[in-house]
Amino acid sequence: MAVKTEARPRVADIRPFTVDVPEVELEDLRARIAATRWPDRETVTDQSQGVPLATVQALASYWQSEYDWRRAEARLNAVPNFTTEIDGLDIHFIHVRSRHEDALPLIVTHGWPGSVIEQLKIVDRLTDPTAHGGSASDAFHLVIPSLPGHGFSGKPTAPGWGPEHIASAWIELMKRLGYSRFVAQGGDWGAIITDLMAVQAPPELVGIHVNMAGVVPPAIDVLFQSDITGANNALGHLPADLSAEERRASEQLDFVWKHVAYGLIMQTRPQTLTGLADSPAGLAAFLLDHDAASLALISRAFAGQPQGLTRDDVLDNITLYWLTNTAISAARLYAENTLSFFATKGVSDTVPVAVSVFPDELYEAPRSWAERAYPNLVHYNRLDRGGHFAAWEQPQLFVEEVRAAFRPVR
Repeated sequence: MAVKTEARPRVADIRPFTVDVPEVELEDLRARIAATRWPDRETVTDQSQGVPLATVQALASYWQSEYDWRRAEARLNAVPNFTTEIDGLDIHFIHVRSRHEDALPLIVTHGWPGSVIEQLKIVDRLTDPTAHGGSASDAFHLVIPSLPGHGFSGKPTAPGWGPEHIASAWIELMKRLGYSRFVAQGGDWGAIITDLMAVQAPPELVGIHVNMAGVVPPAIDVLFQSDITGANNALGHLPADLSAEERRASEQLDFVWKHVAYGLIMQTRPQTLTGLADSPAGLAAFLLDHDAASLALISRAFAGQPQGLTRDDVLDNITLYWLTNTAISAARLYAENTLSFFATKGVSDTVPVAVSVFPDELYEAPRSWAERAYPNLVHYNRLDRGGHFAAWEQPQLFVEEVRAAFRPVR
């Protein structure tokens, strides 16, 4: 993977960055796809054994013969990209300043298996709201970093870049950009990192918004983490006084923990996934198998029934992982993590918090749990559509939520 970047002067300097993939790397990708050795078809008629062979083969066929990375590259280069060194690691980020002077600085963090590709659809809507159904008072200056080991950011060569470290690095990044007052948003890993920014609670951080809320009471979270095989009957040991909404969330969490094998192998044996660096089809299948609702959505796109995500949306993201060879370095974030994905993190009561609950998220965070987890909850809303990759899949709904989330802190 090659990029063009200006010479590096001082550590704290911010350097413009341009994506420029040599054609030979794209030719190699297409050749590797053509040479894929396929497994046998699954023995079931649903997705219970993982990504269906037909889905991956349809993806590979389009990837090899029709997909155009240069279009994605142009979209990336159409927004200002930069790198800066923080704690010895190069951090890539998109930084788009609004033309509206009173815009609120906002840092948005992606997750796995995502990238800054997810957020491209929300850039114009957030920075230029008057052109997209909003008012000038809804404007944001937008910062979208690539997680360490992901995309165009540097790959850590030693342990230490867990979500707490990333949270502190994001605070440093915003201050380095000159923002003395800012807000933060995230989903997936981005939600965990955003929560941890609010645990650290620097005075510059005046609010957060998450679309995968970390609100599960620790005692309930432990039940599900200890019952991945189903042998301990976690659902049978839940508190008797749960509301219907809390019990529904518990059932969803039970399902998630029993289908999170990809997370467990990345947490315990990331280097074993070496094959993902060698096989485009293998990488694609692994990245697709995040959650049942997203996989169904993507499968429909490659079956000619796009709804929310297109084939190009999906392949822009997968191709970025391939060209940057970040499957393993991204997986190591799971190995660095010592926190539960969904449990409360201890967010400070000094930081206003907004929560958006999309119906196809891994679990639908109950308001009652959100109120306990976030003592300064200023916004809670349940949407009627959308899933785990909300900014990518439902950008307009997502943007409306972000606008509403931060109006109280402007």
